[in-house]
Amino acid sequence: MSADVRHADRPDGLRGPGGPSGPGAGAEDRPGGDDRPEGRGGPGEPRTRRPRAGVHAASGHRLGAARPRQEGPADLRLVPPALAAWATAALVLDVPTGWAVGVVTGALLLAGALLSAPRRGRPRAPVAVALLLCVAASAASAALYGADPRRGPVPELARRYATVTAEVEVTGDPRLTRPRVRGNRAVPPTVLIEADVRRVTEAGGTAVTTRTPVLVLVDVGEQGARSRTGPAPAARWLKLLPTTRLRVTARLSPPRKGGDRIAAVLRVRAGPRPPESLAGPSAAQRLAGRLRAGLRAATEDLSADARALLPGLVVGDTARVTPELEEAFKETDLTHTLAVSGANFTIVLALLLGPPGLAPRAERRGLAPRLGLRLRTTALLGAVLALAFVVVCRPDPSVLRAAAFGSVALLALATGRRRSLLPALATAVLLLVLYDPWLARSYGFLLSVLATGALLTIAPRWSAALRRRRVPPRLAEALAAAGAAQAVCAPVVVVLSQRVSLVGVPCNLLAEFAVAPATVLGFAALATAPVAMPPAKSLAWCGGWPAEWIAGIARTGAALPGAGLDWPGGWAGAALLALVTVGVLLAGRRLVRHPWWCGLCALLLVLVVTQPPPLARVIKGWPPPGWRMVMCDVGQGDALVLAAGQGTAVVVDAGPDPHLVDHCLRSLGVTRVPLVLLTHFHADHVAGLPGVLRGRSVGAIETTGLEEPADQAEFVRRQAAAGRIPLRHAAAGERRRSGPLSWQVVWPPPSPPATPAPGTEGGPNDASVTLLVRTAGLRLLLLGDLEPPAQRELARSPAAAALEGVDVLKVAHHGSAHQDFAFLRRLAPRLALISCGEDNTYGHPASGTLAALRAQGATLLRTDRDGAVAVAGTGKELRVAGE
Repeated sequence: MSADVRHADRPDGLRGPGGPSGPGAGAEDRPGGDDRPEGRGGPGEPRTRRPRAGVHAASGHRLGAARPRQEGPADLRLVPPALAAWATAALVLDVPTGWAVGVVTGALLLAGALLSAPRRGRPRAPVAVALLLCVAASAASAALYGADPRRGPVPELARRYATVTAEVEVTGDPRLTRPRVRGNRAVPPTVLIEADVRRVTEAGGTAVTTRTPVLVLVDVGEQGARSRTGPAPAARWLKLLPTTRLRVTARLSPPRKGGDRIAAVLRVRAGPRPPESLAGPSAAQRLAGRLRAGLRAATEDLSADARALLPGLVVGDTARVTPELEEAFKETDLTHTLAVSGANFTIVLALLLGPPGLAPRAERRGLAPRLGLRLRTTALLGAVLALAFVVVCRPDPSVLRAAAFGSVALLALATGRRRSLLPALATAVLLLVLYDPWLARSYGFLLSVLATGALLTIAPRWSAALRRRRVPPRLAEALAAAGAAQAVCAPVVVVLSQRVSLVGVPCNLLAEFAVAPATVLGFAALATAPVAMPPAKSLAWCGGWPAEWIAGIARTGAALPGAGLDWPGGWAGAALLALVTVGVLLAGRRLVRHPWWCGLCALLLVLVVTQPPPLARVIKGWPPPGWRMVMCDVGQGDALVLAAGQGTAVVVDAGPDPHLVDHCLRSLGVTRVPLVLLTHFHADHVAGLPGVLRGRSVGAIETTGLEEPADQAEFVRRQAAAGRIPLRHAAAGERRRSGPLSWQVVWPPPSPPATPAPGTEGGPNDASVTLLVRTAGLRLLLLGDLEPPAQRELARSPAAAALEGVDVLKVAHHGSAHQDFAFLRRLAPRLALISCGEDNTYGHPASGTLAALRAQGATLLRTDRDGAVAVAGTGKELRVAGE
């Protein structure tokens, strides 16, 4: 069926022979095509002229048709082979070689049988044969790649945890892990490097040449891991470029999970000297490294958000992105903007070819037609850009998919075969799975293909439907693109995050307007920096404005109380979300005919996302009216909030996770914190400090005098300095007041005990700042992590008399077994609160501690079972409520 279009070269607009969709269209432009000789029409069709040399096949014009609209049914013939190859690669990667050979042989035999069958009996044989051949090729490729982690001496050495000297070739950009908390310790960052072992020698053994993929873990410690240009040794490892060859002494260990693309993990301890280099990077990688370093230098003077985001938007360099900003991007489904993807490549190609939204009609409004470039020359130039894009941005799954898809589309542009972009996507998937079968198991690759498929198939229909309802075309296209990508990708995202973003679509819509200018200006700065830094800095400064806009959208969206919804993880949760999505879409088709109902649903969604405090308090009952203290649910750690007036609270400890403590404070409506008191410097009490400081006015930070562990004490000092917040030490005898709240520091003495008691944490725990708080006639005792020696000393101190018969006790050290039970009997609290993590490995709280508290008649509440706990009421009427 021919599309009804107007001939591009005839002013009367009549269809005629030689137009791209007229009766004389070539085989490449007819759905399905045919094999008639060029220039011959079918029965009843006029003859067409053979195109002149240098003339584009689809238009008869040197520069191509101005509006060769490509309508008609989508060409889906390549989709089944691509999906079959994808599934085969995912299944065959880690099966025994014999099974893989069986799959290849069986597919080839079936294909041969179909080809040798009588012609009448195989009307669909070509499609089936193509599918089987793709299965055979994919199985063979997957078997070869899957054997890499199993061949050679490295896997056996890893099973024996051997120490070896290895020559490794770097295959990816080194990256620094995010700091994390394990128990009460902060795990220092580690440099991760993807590499291939090219030669390995065990102690006392002979050298063996091999090629085995591994992951190199470089332990650099806290020093030198603070920034990409920070002190040695981290900076030396982080500056390594792909294709660099090193010699390292490392301890091998098996990968954590089977079926991985790496054969082993090489643990290297960084020393004062730089890594021993055997060969430098290739010329292409040196050029790419110079470009990336130039972009980092050009953005050095920008604000923190712009400095972090612009390299991420352009080349995927996220080294400067803080954990807090990264969390905001995850909460708003904007993480894809930090990973270089098809959007970046599309924006670059748009400068050459024209707006990407007009790609199905192949309209060309970019630089190429203005420069008079032929379409074939344009396609060749686009291919060069695709190669440079992969080298500079690194061959991640999304980058490879974007480059392959763009290259296939450019090939279609050059040959005039532009009827549909779906075959280009299917071809890209097929080629990439054959090139690297491990992509078949990559969630990033899956999300990239799903998003692109949604933009090509679902988004145009939704956009047309919105335009029919008088939505402006630009807004309709943006809404359809964001909605389609969200609907298709959300079930996969929930498998990884166990959370559904309710602000993803609006945040993506608002950020979309800034992505293109930031990317274009960033690429301009990238190209200019090696030549002239001042113009590059100016371009980066201009690109910093849209980058800051994107960061602001992410922070604002993540700060909304109802920004996300917890959801069951795994594929069961994904299936449930897919069903819910289909139900919402079906209901939406009916609701769109009733504007009033649409407005009501939009209002309800806004209320769910913003959760105005009065409405949230009525619906959720949280926080309870007149709350005096809240023990936040922050997992295995401590974070307490003491009410000090409307929107004001004193925070005692910050827990291990900034996001969790920030969520707790937001749910309480706390915007002003006159004092943050950190009882001691263990990570499960101080690592969440950035979450307390996030978007709040903080008057001062007070800590214990024993600054151990030193790395966490330094972390607190850096946070205080960054926020220009006074930092001071607390000591016994100090008394303070804030609004209706007053407190007294009862421990530690001016010289806290520093010698650990046998069998205890000692030192930092026994130096915990202990508070006796008075509010609304209630007495609350907050013991931090005091161990029995310090508890006994406190019981003999001058403040001991004021501690007897307290109303509320924050039990020391998460309810561990290390308690002075005589001290607990003397306290005799009415309410005992324990902050601990669900299924923690420490056995907190201990059964003996729970029994001792119950024997005193105390009511027990614990965050691992009861969630966040609020204390309200007065001295006579003590009330408690859970979130």
